Amino acid sequence: MTRFDRLPGTRDFYPDEMRIRRWIEDRWREVALRYGFEEYDAPVIEPLGLFTDKSGEEIVEQIYSFVDRGDRHIALRPEMTPSLARMVAARSQGLSKPIKWFSIPRLFRYERPQRGRFREFWQLNLDILGVAGVEADAEIMAAGVDALRACGLNADDFELRYSDRRLLDAFLAEAGVEEPEPWVYTVLDKIPRFGIKPALESFVKGGIPADSAERIADLQMIDRDEFMGLPNLGEHRDRMAQLRSYLDAYGVGDFCRFDPGVVRGLAYYTGVVFEMYDRKGELRAICGGGRYDDLLENVGGQTLPAAGFGLGEAVLIELLEARDRLPAPSSRCEVFVIPVSADDRRAAIEVLTQLRGAGIAGDLALTDQSVAKALKRAAQASARAAILIGERERKGGHLTFRELDTGNETTLSVEQIIARLIYGTPA
Repeated sequence: MTRFDRLPGTRDFYPDEMRIRRWIEDRWREVALRYGFEEYDAPVIEPLGLFTDKSGEEIVEQIYSFVDRGDRHIALRPEMTPSLARMVAARSQGLSKPIKWFSIPRLFRYERPQRGRFREFWQLNLDILGVAGVEADAEIMAAGVDALRACGLNADDFELRYSDRRLLDAFLAEAGVEEPEPWVYTVLDKIPRFGIKPALESFVKGGIPADSAERIADLQMIDRDEFMGLPNLGEHRDRMAQLRSYLDAYGVGDFCRFDPGVVRGLAYYTGVVFEMYDRKGELRAICGGGRYDDLLENVGGQTLPAAGFGLGEAVLIELLEARDRLPAPSSRCEVFVIPVSADDRRAAIEVLTQLRGAGIAGDLALTDQSVAKALKRAAQASARAAILIGERERKGGHLTFRELDTGNETTLSVEQIIARLIYGTPA
């Protein structure tokens, strides 16, 4: 018999792992809705050009792509922002502005699997379209911080580092590089991981003079005050001060700090950019995002300013595990119904149906087994209580209700059991 293993970079989500993923997604969704975002989704497959037009042909090496039977060049979506831009462009005139949408998409990237990075993954995407000022940037950043706080993390666990592409452009101009090509940002973004020497080689190879290349490569080492003291940053300094004021007003100032070394390698960013990291520096970026004011126009829509981020679950789970913040095992059912014998099964099903109809999660011993084995199964399901139904219970109309944590037993009617499970009403 042929054995099939899961593909590299993918994961199986057994019930325990799925419980954690859903727990995270529930908290993400709660934060997004609380901030006034609406949920959307898009196809997992998209035209390949949607991604190459935005990020360049080199992205083909990083994604799953193929030619379908209709001779169309197709890609499994590696990110959500281009799909969002396509959707909004299709109806941009009829959508009320600003647009505040969120999604928790399944994404694919053909990369080397490593710690915190998989080829198939999920993330939270939040975007605001139609607001040009830092009001949208601050709202997005605050929502990102709260998405992690909702999972039990605090300012001792993570931080948000932010900068602005317009500041970076001014810095590059001061260093002698006017209107830099997109690859310059990509190289700068990789310096923290690969070091300055490869960056210098790439800059010089790309035609940047050696003295300018050295100045640019030092970006990651520049002190914040030194950077902000550069002579041509006036309006940008004011924008950063306003953004900081708003972040403080949101109550997330302790989580956020300006860092001129934050670049974000993707070419479509046009303004504020940010990333979130664990405070100990043990993991890769948890979240990344920023302003992308030109993307909608590039996919055929109207000019519409936009800001957003993607927050991945893989690194977040690692951080939660490292900080011992993962949720305790939760009950998949409130009550477990046990027929004492095969003759009692129909009555057990009827009782369980009444409980489920009242909104109570319940399960049933589906095979004939001893009461002791059924109680063990109920404990494995983390049920709060068990209901035993035998000949006495069927004839008397009252059921044996056992609290599994104490072992206490009480005789109750179905109505009394429902009241106890829902409202905590004592017997």
